[in-house]
Amino acid sequence: MRRVVCLLIPILVLSVGCISSDESKKLNSEIKNSDERQAINNQKIDMVLIPGGVLNMGGDNEQADPNEFPKHKVAVNGFWMDETEVTNAQFSEFIKATKYLTIAERPIDWEAMEKDLPPNTPKPPDSLLQPGALVFRSTNQPVPLNNPALWWYWTIGANWQHPDGPDSGIQDKMNHPVVHIAWEDVTAYAEWAGKRLPTEAEWEWASRGGLEDQTYPWGGEDVNAGKPKANFWQGLFPFENNLKDGHQTTSPVKSFPPNGYGLYDMAGNVWEWCYDWFDFDYYKKSEAVQANNKGPTKAFNPRMPYQQEKIIRGGSFLCNDDYCSGYRNARRMGSSIDTGLSHTGFRCVLAD
Repeated sequence: MRRVVCLLIPILVLSVGCISSDESKKLNSEIKNSDERQAINNQKIDMVLIPGGVLNMGGDNEQADPNEFPKHKVAVNGFWMDETEVTNAQFSEFIKATKYLTIAERPIDWEAMEKDLPPNTPKPPDSLLQPGALVFRSTNQPVPLNNPALWWYWTIGANWQHPDGPDSGIQDKMNHPVVHIAWEDVTAYAEWAGKRLPTEAEWEWASRGGLEDQTYPWGGEDVNAGKPKANFWQGLFPFENNLKDGHQTTSPVKSFPPNGYGLYDMAGNVWEWCYDWFDFDYYKKSEAVQANNKGPTKAFNPRMPYQQEKIIRGGSFLCNDDYCSGYRNARRMGSSIDTGLSHTGFRCVLAD
């Protein structure tokens, strides 16, 4: 009787309805596993497999900052990494799917902001406490390099869709890295994409591209020598940029050759957020040598003691040797987690 009933059922139903419960569970499991494998494979599109190894982490030359020492060895497991910085086009897909609102687009909470400021900092006028971000403006003459306020301006209406202010747009910059993205924004994107941010050790390991103790992702040739190898500032910062590399601000991803692992713009273009808190003295601590470590449990920057900062790496279109040499593999800096800047973006990783 069972066989007769099955013969009368459409073929699609027959293929499921006439198998045992155990066989059905096995089939469903195989389908689920197949779907999961396909989803993972889709995640890995435009990503590069970075092999595991032992990173000799830290400063390579006389430009190194004290926070890049001592040089130390860290074992890193293999992982997948986005071959480029996340672009405006990719971030637009995230916004379209989630309706997410970046920090630069949200109303400002002064009570939350003042916690990261020195005590008794006066509250700015309400007219300034409007959604926006910090935008770079070149100076009209040479200036001392110890006062970033001379070239960074709080700009109401600046955000990822309006990188230079409310009258600017990204219609012709969809293949440029997204900017004005705070740390909370990048972690939201990474979660949506099924990925995560790289640890500082993973980022430096990937940046070196298989070369040990070299200053730059491309090796040892000076950044100013030969053909342009990255998007950075050529000239007297922040006054005059001679545009030898052809770019005043961000450049399209893949505008310069990749490193040995096939990663683009690991030097210059935009700084990239990492997972770790920024601890100026972290390299001096015993936990810094732990394999696959995720950095310190809290931030510490004696130069900015009230800010909660996460690591940024790789430098930007504003870096040069006179200012920050941020395009060096070992260069490490911190940035306030709630800050959007016109020279900061990110890329993601995925466990192998």
